Amino acid sequence: MSAKAISEQSGKEFLYKYICTSAAVQNRFRYANVTAETDWDRLTNEHPWLLTERLVVKPDQLIKRRGKLGLVGINLSLQGVQEWLQVHFMKETTVGKAKGLLKNFLIEPFVPHTQEEEFYVCIYATREGDHVLFHHEGGVEVGDVDTKAQRLMVAVDDKLSEDQVTKQLLTHVSDDKKGVLASFIVGLFNLYEDLYFTYLEINPLVVAQEGVYVLDMAAKIDATADYICKAKWGDVEFPPPFGREAYPEEAYIADLDAKSGASLKLTLLNPRGRIWTMVAGGGASVVYSDTICDLGGVDELANYGEYSGAPSEQQTYDYAKTILSLMTREQHPQGKVLIIGGSIANFTNVAATFKGIVRAIKDYQSPLKEHEVTIFVRRGGPNYQEGLRVMGEVGKTTGIPIHVFGTETHMTAIVGMALGYRPIPNQPPMDAHTANFLLNASNNAMTPATTRTASFSESRTSNDVTPAKKPKARLPAGKATTLFRKQTKAIVWGMQTRAVQGMLDFDYVCSREEPSVAAMVYPFTGDHKQKFYWGHKEILLPVYKNMADAMKKHTEVDVLISFASLRSAYDSTVEVMQYPQIHTIAIIAEGIPEAQTRRLIKMADEKGVTIIGPATVGGIKPGCFKIGNTGGMLDNILASKLYRPGSVAYVSRSGGMSNELNNIISRTTDGVYEGVAIGGDRYPGSTFMDHVLRYQDTPGIKMIVVLGEIGGTEEYKICQGIREGRITKPVVCWCIGTCATMFSSEVQFGHAGACAHQASETAVAKNQALGDAGAYVPKSFDELGDVIKTVYDKLVANGTIIPAQEVVMFTNIYISHIITLLIFVSFSTGFQELGLIRKPASFMTSICDERGQELIYAGMPITEVFKEEMGLGGVLGLLWFQRRLPRYACQFIEMCLMVTADHGPAVSGAHNTIVCARAGKDLISSLTSGLLTIGDRFGGALDAAAKQFSKAFDSGMLPMEFVNKMKKDGKLIMGIGHRVKSINNPDMRVQILKDFVKQHFTSTQLLDYALDVEKITTSKKPNLILNVDGFIGVAFVDLLRTCGGFTRDEADEFVEIGALNGIFVLGRSMGFIGHYLDQKRLKQGLYRHPWDDISYVLPEHMSM
Repeated sequence: MSAKAISEQSGKEFLYKYICTSAAVQNRFRYANVTAETDWDRLTNEHPWLLTERLVVKPDQLIKRRGKLGLVGINLSLQGVQEWLQVHFMKETTVGKAKGLLKNFLIEPFVPHTQEEEFYVCIYATREGDHVLFHHEGGVEVGDVDTKAQRLMVAVDDKLSEDQVTKQLLTHVSDDKKGVLASFIVGLFNLYEDLYFTYLEINPLVVAQEGVYVLDMAAKIDATADYICKAKWGDVEFPPPFGREAYPEEAYIADLDAKSGASLKLTLLNPRGRIWTMVAGGGASVVYSDTICDLGGVDELANYGEYSGAPSEQQTYDYAKTILSLMTREQHPQGKVLIIGGSIANFTNVAATFKGIVRAIKDYQSPLKEHEVTIFVRRGGPNYQEGLRVMGEVGKTTGIPIHVFGTETHMTAIVGMALGYRPIPNQPPMDAHTANFLLNASNNAMTPATTRTASFSESRTSNDVTPAKKPKARLPAGKATTLFRKQTKAIVWGMQTRAVQGMLDFDYVCSREEPSVAAMVYPFTGDHKQKFYWGHKEILLPVYKNMADAMKKHTEVDVLISFASLRSAYDSTVEVMQYPQIHTIAIIAEGIPEAQTRRLIKMADEKGVTIIGPATVGGIKPGCFKIGNTGGMLDNILASKLYRPGSVAYVSRSGGMSNELNNIISRTTDGVYEGVAIGGDRYPGSTFMDHVLRYQDTPGIKMIVVLGEIGGTEEYKICQGIREGRITKPVVCWCIGTCATMFSSEVQFGHAGACAHQASETAVAKNQALGDAGAYVPKSFDELGDVIKTVYDKLVANGTIIPAQEVVMFTNIYISHIITLLIFVSFSTGFQELGLIRKPASFMTSICDERGQELIYAGMPITEVFKEEMGLGGVLGLLWFQRRLPRYACQFIEMCLMVTADHGPAVSGAHNTIVCARAGKDLISSLTSGLLTIGDRFGGALDAAAKQFSKAFDSGMLPMEFVNKMKKDGKLIMGIGHRVKSINNPDMRVQILKDFVKQHFTSTQLLDYALDVEKITTSKKPNLILNVDGFIGVAFVDLLRTCGGFTRDEADEFVEIGALNGIFVLGRSMGFIGHYLDQKRLKQGLYRHPWDDISYVLPEHMSM
């Protein structure tokens, strides 16, 4: 979760340390904490004021209205405090529904004051901004501050001024106190923002002659901002709500959660209870708790918890063994049940997580049998069949009764079975997995129509949007009603190859003409290509280091899918919104601080961008487009008919539950038209109402399903829309979290936003309001599918929906293509267990294809190469650089080959070729002998020169600084120096190239830099000229950087991988072959070097 309550002591410590105000804050750091371990002598030594001042004592355990409950001792001596504590310490106390022990107390100096000196101030966050409440009468009897208090809303990114406070909040305050209060409230607001508070209340705030006193304080901070505020927060503790103990097992799981990229949560409600849960998914965990409570199991529900986000086998084992350890500590006369449930996963490998659970079950098999534990399992998602098989096997081998169910069984049906309200089927029907789904010999109706592109219930319309019938409750200005089409293209931020492959597989099954992913952005590598599969073929998608390059190259893209981490998601999203072409952004990361999310929402509203997320799996538009891992694997895509659109659109908070909705809707209607999971955070980028209004204005959508949740008030906007007639299509709605009102203490569910802060935010209240407004509201989640079917059948009966016949289009050829799909890229991830194998090619090529009617060079037929008279330079551009280079660039390449073709027989490479030829070796051997001499000292200096000069120039180093540094480091400057040529005897090859480059290149910055270096080196020694290797190296860098065909990263990469040395190798090969042929033609014999040209230096003979 994000907003977490902190103790009064922690809140005051933050305030005293970091508030910046001209108001004199009194009693700073004057508080003492009392627990069972307190040593009073030591306490009075540390806080001597306890012996001399009158005191106040109160429990510090997140208890509201302590004064009215008689839980504050006022104006006491130290002895009076001790006597008061004897009465209250470790005594069971009832606060509302919660019962708990008072065991943590705070002692502070008593502040004598009058009622007129008490004030009330509160700051809390909402989606639009932060509200500041002030009332001139504070204290125990403040009453309903929501109706009494003056109120000021500070919009996101706005600042609060003392003038605003004075004019809008302090109208009933005497003039002598306005200045102090205005300064304090502004300082308090700045503290609230800087330390990422989400709620901060002071009541009363006493303003006396000598300054300001903070008497009672309650606060919550955004725990996800820990990485930002750690230096100021320190190791802040988050106490449990009153009435619930803090168990070490909860702390252990919280620590696992903090160290994992997955989500692991555990809250103990009743350790002696007989009903235990181990549920996958933040939304699903709430649904299971709801169902247990609906069936009368609230008093026996032992825990709330969830695991999600693809935890590893080891993490799941650690989580499972913790729960099994807890549930096997005390016997229950009726035995115990363990519900291992979950929705249909989008990307979590069910088999891997179940293997962790199975390990734990095997370790605890004896205690489980001793405590008469029965286990009920229901799960779906990637590789779930293997997971269920393993779970069933462990039941047989251990003798523990384990009942296993898959997606054919309603998600919460196992709860009724576990509690005795449903019969347990002996052999539940099993849905087919991908392989036998496709290979079913019978005429399977659940197959996609490859030609279907419009709604399943109507012919395709040319316009996706109808005008709003009423001018109320419109979408924010500039935001699109249709987010995704058949031609939608996206950029994926992050190296998420698995998610991208899933998107491409979905595209292929939906008969899209092209992949929906145009490119990826990953700032931690250079530009490169990544291999993926398009059906059975391998394709390459570009990966860019910089967002700007990706946007420039792919102007057709209007969707960005961000897999950035919670730490980088904000900055990367801000960057993306600078590009007007982007209309929709999906932010997958969970745990982004709420203040940052609100800034993104404000920016998106201003720019007309729709944000899906944060903390989401994304969304799906069947037959058109899916975001990342949405919809799960191919078997679920097929089983839930997501390859073509239906008539029903849904919006959910939970990603896992959105996949469950895909399943429910496909079984009860003609299928899904579009579905979006807006995310589980308190402030999702887009709201329920945003999408409901889109669905209302989309002709192909005939009915709407909303899966709401406890917390927030967004569902009331749907009520208003129905009442006002803005929403006319049938809405089926259910808010999960109804169990919360049955718990004695507050429970924070899996999603950050799943917590009610007032009665109107409870799921019960929202379900009641939705039903009263005219929405179709089931009695429980168990009945959601039945209500959806009832509404759908009515629409079919009255002709609103005319179901089209499902066309079987899977011919044997089409099946063979689908069978080649491997659901995920890597064999190492274990997904070959599904029975589908996509064999990777032994190697890939992107420069040439000889398989067609004619040879193709980098996409250009050979006939076109000759027709365009591209020449050798043009062919080299295609084969080496995958570009059609400008004419002058092709000419420059040809000139480089000509001037490097040969430099006489004396150089080492030619000499080796000649010696080898005269030894009777063949052409290839002789050529190879010569080529092997190429390196930094002979011919291979092109790359080295290009790197050295580029690095010096790019770093801003002056030519003289460069020369001096190389001398100091004892390194040669590559490309400088010649054994024969000098400043007085120039190399005409260099002069020819220089004249051409200066005439045709658009820029020669690096060449000019190298020539300046040459001036310095030749002033020292005349033969330290820029030689032909150095010239070609630096000039080629200028060509790559300025010809317009390459990004900077691409240009640097070609230098790095040795393309420039290739120029010398190719050119000089012509000369070496010439020398070989020359020696053979001259019939030269075996070469033997003359003795007189060898200096024999032997050690002198040494006698013993």
